[in-house]
Amino acid sequence: METVTRRTLLVHEEITETILAGAIEVYRLLGPGLLENVYRACLARELELRGLAIRQEVPVPVRFKGLDLESSFRADLLVEEAVIVELKVVERLMSIHEAQLLTHLRLLDIRVGLLLNFNATQLRHGIKRMVN
Repeated sequence: METVTRRTLLVHEEITETILAGAIEVYRLLGPGLLENVYRACLARELELRGLAIRQEVPVPVRFKGLDLESSFRADLLVEEAVIVELKVVERLMSIHEAQLLTHLRLLDIRVGLLLNFNATQLRHGIKRMVN
């Protein structure tokens, strides 16, 4: 049995810390009340300025028993091909948002995801880190 260490638990810690610092900067400058696509574009720019590779609106493929479905599912941001970032502008994060992120992680074979709610009174209250 593998010994669980802090390092094991915090997969892609450096990347997620940079993403969170960037998200806090975007929130600090823009505040709440804008649309999700505005936060996505601004966060992508902020993370690029911090030296991270970003892809926006990444298609999430759905395969079922040999059938490849054209999917309208998209992950908001894929950072360094290692972390999915899903952005929300909602009153509060709900279990369906977590389920969506976990499904995206599984379908894209990515281990770590961040769920960020830019409608929170303080961004730190709207952050959920998930590991698949």
